[in-house]
Amino acid sequence: MSGAKLDIARGDVSGILGAAKPIPWEVAVRGKITRDMVEELSRVRGEPDWMRRLRLRALEMFERQPWPKWLPIEGSIDLESLVLYAKPTVERARSWDELPRELREYYEALKIPELEAKVLSGVIGQVDSGVTYESVKKDLERAGVVAMSMDEAVKRYPDLVKQYFTRVFPPEYKFASLNIALWGGGVFVYVPPNTHVKLPLELVILISSAGVGQFEHSLIIVGENSSVEFIVACAAPVFTGVSLHNGMTEAYIHRGARVRLVDLKNWSRGVIYFGNNRAIIEEGASVDWLSGSLGGKVTIVYPMSVLRGVGSRATVTSVALANGPTWKEEGAKVFHTAPHTYSKVVSKGVSLNGGTSVYRGLVYVREGARYAKSSVSCESLVLDERSRAYTIPHEQVFEVTATVTHEAYTGRLGEDKLFYLRSRGLGEEEARSLVVLGYFHDVMVNLPVEYVSIFNRAIELELSRLGGVG
Repeated sequence: MSGAKLDIARGDVSGILGAAKPIPWEVAVRGKITRDMVEELSRVRGEPDWMRRLRLRALEMFERQPWPKWLPIEGSIDLESLVLYAKPTVERARSWDELPRELREYYEALKIPELEAKVLSGVIGQVDSGVTYESVKKDLERAGVVAMSMDEAVKRYPDLVKQYFTRVFPPEYKFASLNIALWGGGVFVYVPPNTHVKLPLELVILISSAGVGQFEHSLIIVGENSSVEFIVACAAPVFTGVSLHNGMTEAYIHRGARVRLVDLKNWSRGVIYFGNNRAIIEEGASVDWLSGSLGGKVTIVYPMSVLRGVGSRATVTSVALANGPTWKEEGAKVFHTAPHTYSKVVSKGVSLNGGTSVYRGLVYVREGARYAKSSVSCESLVLDERSRAYTIPHEQVFEVTATVTHEAYTGRLGEDKLFYLRSRGLGEEEARSLVVLGYFHDVMVNLPVEYVSIFNRAIELELSRLGGVG
């Protein structure tokens, strides 16, 4: 698998967002990734000197680190050909009416204004490298909750940002270093102790066109005995060519806190997505990761949970649809470093039309993490002979009192099931959609009903003859 390479499709023919609309840029930085480029990037963003130095240290790491050999994307994308920082010529809006029509139409197609009114406590919208929309309910501010764009937080809360930024996810390998050196956009969330945010916060990320490198960086800090849910929703319109999203989410979850982190991806065909997501969980705290992946050319994401405190818990649930010449690699990494910690990983993948779905995961239990428990369950559904599914688990257990289990299942959709559904009046596309929706149902049911409806509609579009997403 380490030698696998994928060609990039030329584009889609339909999708939720339709064809790409031109979004002009106020600033566009491209070319060879050098010290001068990073210095210029920091300058045009008006950053403090400590952030500039941090970027340069990450650049040094990036230059020394090898390209990960296990990635199936080497040679598929030329970083120097991308616009690595693209700030739209759009004033940051506080209401949807203030946005240009073409951007408002994107958000309306994703039903974000409707979701904001019904089920969200705040929305921050990012297009390419810049935040273009920001609205947070006033009651959060009164409760001491901070939710704003990352670039604004660097200037307004420098001491708090410096305390945590890259402390959860340092520049330890090439793609993490690249994000830290070039980051633009993302969200900063701080929840003070004993505070419960009842409705989710959402970051909506759009890539406007081909040839864009997007490096969003979000930082979530949750105080003792607090709770919050944070959703990242990614999408792209239909375009010809390749774009890269190399994002990062760092979460520090203090004692007794509860956090839910949701990552929903509905890319068009030319997007390569790499997610660097990690949480540190203290005593008695918990994190729930939920990932849903549609579209894109290559998707690689393994949220990591570091169970640092006694009795800390983590669950990781992922669903991925690999339709056509696409590589979907969803997994999890869990480090049990304290006694009585618990983790549960559930992964479901569907492959069809030559797609490949992969589960790759790691469960590590340190000596002294007494009575740690972990269970991993991987299921794959392959819908035709051209498609593939792989399960690549890795377990390192150094504590004799720990209990670690792993189970995996791969099955094919039999013609008898499709025949039965067709005999009940369903067409082949409808039958396949029904099977896939049912397969994912027990996972997606954990989302608000409004999101389930949108995700189900995206799956139906993905499996239609037009086969477009975005």
